[in-house]
Amino acid sequence: MSIPCRLCFHHCRLDEGQIGLCRARANQNGQIVPLNYGKLTALALDPVEKKPLRRFHPGSMVLSVGSFGCNLDCPFCQNWEIAAAGPENPTQDVSPEELAREAVQLRSQGNIGVAYTYNEPLVGYEYVRDCAALVHDAGMLNILVTNGTIEEEPWLALLPFLDAINIDLKGFREEWYRTLGGDLETVKRSIAMAAGRCHVEVTTLIVPGKNDNADEMRALSSWLASISPDIPLHVSRFFPRHQMTGQPPTPVETIYRLAETARKNLHFVYTGNC
Repeated sequence: MSIPCRLCFHHCRLDEGQIGLCRARANQNGQIVPLNYGKLTALALDPVEKKPLRRFHPGSMVLSVGSFGCNLDCPFCQNWEIAAAGPENPTQDVSPEELAREAVQLRSQGNIGVAYTYNEPLVGYEYVRDCAALVHDAGMLNILVTNGTIEEEPWLALLPFLDAINIDLKGFREEWYRTLGGDLETVKRSIAMAAGRCHVEVTTLIVPGKNDNADEMRALSSWLASISPDIPLHVSRFFPRHQMTGQPPTPVETIYRLAETARKNLHFVYTGNC
C-alpha cells in the first residue's frame, strides 16, 4: 500500500520499499522511515562563522555533521556529492548519544554544540530531533543550516530544540524556486515561523542571470525587514559546481551592489565567497 511522506510539500506517495525524491526517506513496512538516521557523511569542528552565522556566538567552534539527501534539486549545489547521494553513499554510523558525547568532549576546543548542515538535514528530521534533544540536555546549543523546505507541523515541533538557524532563501521569484524543485512560500513561512523563536540568519546565493536582479533583491530584503530589519542576510557569491560548471562565478561587483541594495532595508548584510 502506498503512503505519503508529510515532511515537506512534495508529499511523496511511496509504495512499499520505494524511496522518496529526497533519496533519504522510504516506505518500510507501511511506515515512512529515514534511511539516513545516524549515517554521517561529514563530521568536523568548524568556526560558527562558516555556517554562516555572523551574529551568534562569534569566535566559537561548532561540531558540524551531515548525512545524505536533499528535497531540492539545485543545479548549482555546492555540496552535491552528498546532497545528491543516497543510501549507497559511504557513511559513518553515529548514534544521537554518541554525537552528544562527542560535542561535550569538544568543549575544551571551544565547541558550543552541534550544527546540522552540509546536506539538507531536515530530510533526516528524526535524527536531528533526537540529537538536538540530547544536546540541549547536555547544556549545549543546536544550529541548523537548511533550505527551509518543511511542512508547518514538524517545523513547529523542532523549533524549541533549535538555538540558531541559517535558512537558504534562494531568490524571491516562485518560477525560480520551481526550477529548483522548491516552493518559495514554504521557505518564507519557515523563516517567519522561526524568527522570534530562535536566532535566524538568511543566505542568498547569487547565480548570474538567475537571481541577480536588483529589483528581486529589493523585494527580498524588504520582505525580510517586514519580519525584522535585524535579521542578518548573507549575499553569497556563486562558483561553478555540479551541473553549472560551465558558467563563470558571480562577479564580485554584483555581490557588492546587491548587498548595498539590501542594506537599504536591513541592518546587517554580509557578503560571502568574495
